[in-house]
Amino acid sequence: MKAILCKEYGPAETLVIEDVPSPEAKEHDVKVRVKAAGLNFPDTLIIENKYQIKPARPFSPGGEMAGEVVAVGDKVTRFKVGDRVAGLTGYGSFAEEVIVPERNLLPVPDGMSDEKAAAFTMVYGTSYYALKQRADIKPGETLLVLGASGGVGLATVELGKAMGARVIAAASSAEKLAVARAAGADELINYSEEPLKDAVKRLTDNKGVDVIYDPVGGDFTEQALRAMAWNGRHLIVGFAAGDIPRIPANLTLLKGCSVVGVFWGSFTRNEPEASAQNMMELMKLYNEGKIDPVISEVFEFEDYVKALGALTGRRATGKVVLKVGA
Repeated sequence: MKAILCKEYGPAETLVIEDVPSPEAKEHDVKVRVKAAGLNFPDTLIIENKYQIKPARPFSPGGEMAGEVVAVGDKVTRFKVGDRVAGLTGYGSFAEEVIVPERNLLPVPDGMSDEKAAAFTMVYGTSYYALKQRADIKPGETLLVLGASGGVGLATVELGKAMGARVIAAASSAEKLAVARAAGADELINYSEEPLKDAVKRLTDNKGVDVIYDPVGGDFTEQALRAMAWNGRHLIVGFAAGDIPRIPANLTLLKGCSVVGVFWGSFTRNEPEASAQNMMELMKLYNEGKIDPVISEVFEFEDYVKALGALTGRRATGKVVLKVGA
């Protein structure tokens, strides 16, 4: 089978496509013929040895995928050969076949394309865990979403609305904000034109926001924290801006707020039953039409450099997907 391999750490240009042996499914594993793989910001970090997960080289990047079951281990009970599935792999999805633990898969409903299925698991899983378990967001609360036009950002806009929040979307251009508006955002902030803190206070009558969803980091983290309401929760999701911020601790005291880490991968491993319940609830929301993955671009397998470049260049509005198999 063909796989995109990281044999040396570096940017996407250092990856190669090679033939590798087909993997074998162990007792609790499922072998999936990959049809499409969703791209996420960690994929750009793992190939440069900048991510928490550090697989032995050579490895194939790609943290999520959708495809068809081609083999199952002896103790697999939920899936059979021929089932359409999607799920979390951590890495390995930029390949024609991948081995996935049964617990990391969910069935793909009829009518959902492989591309949308591949774009579903990580962004909605992360954002739902953040809003439900970490923020305990309530109907009527105000949610500020930074980087609102990206994959997790748009998922959070949709989920915030579905969970009854007033959603303020923040992004760096009118084009990106238009995508967030289409996803259901109530208010928009272009932080290239107006200071984030000032805009938030203007839109909340100086009360601030109850929950901040922050996958951006950099200077925006402190700006957002300064616009926090009393008893607010600032969700630290990632650092797409490149810089890990140092937060003035006195702000948490003055605001009476919490700064809360969101690492969905660890959640799925440490609380598998709660994670599985979340995914069932998310698929229900999809079937009800309340959430729907927004796909920015779909790239051919050989165009993986361009696909990853859409993330590192912060050009994507929604999810980037790589076509793997027919």
